[in-house]
Amino acid sequence: MDKLDRKILDLLQENGTLTAAEIADRVGLSKAPCWRRIKKLQEDGVIKQTVALLDARSLNVGTTVFVTLKTANHSEEWFDKFVCAVRDIPEVTEIHRMSGDVDYLMRIVVPDIDAYDVVYKRLISAVQFLDVSASFTLETIKYTTALPLSYIKLD
Repeated sequence: MDKLDRKILDLLQENGTLTAAEIADRVGLSKAPCWRRIKKLQEDGVIKQTVALLDARSLNVGTTVFVTLKTANHSEEWFDKFVCAVRDIPEVTEIHRMSGDVDYLMRIVVPDIDAYDVVYKRLISAVQFLDVSASFTLETIKYTTALPLSYIKLD
């Protein structure tokens, strides 16, 4: 990966609908070499997929809830059951296995607290937890899907 690849990635993170010709123009390449670079980044798994980022409020899921989970059971059977349960809950948009005092951190998007309660009841009926704690976002100060590209090891 070189500086041109990093520029291409930066542009695509900003706007995934840019054409290869538009990207080529902005990074100083002709269209064919630029397209080949994009394809290689896709084949190498650097570009995982291209998606549309939707506005949560306009889709009536403007309440974000961060949920910390603690479990007393760390067996493979429990974990498999947990993964199956959360995969089927569309309101759960992220799950992270954590170090420290909390075992898992989830991000859930819902219309309101009542809708969160429905998700909560669905979750605890599927899997046993030691503790479930929810924090509701009052204001989002920063939100981005863009990854920092300054750490890329260039050729």
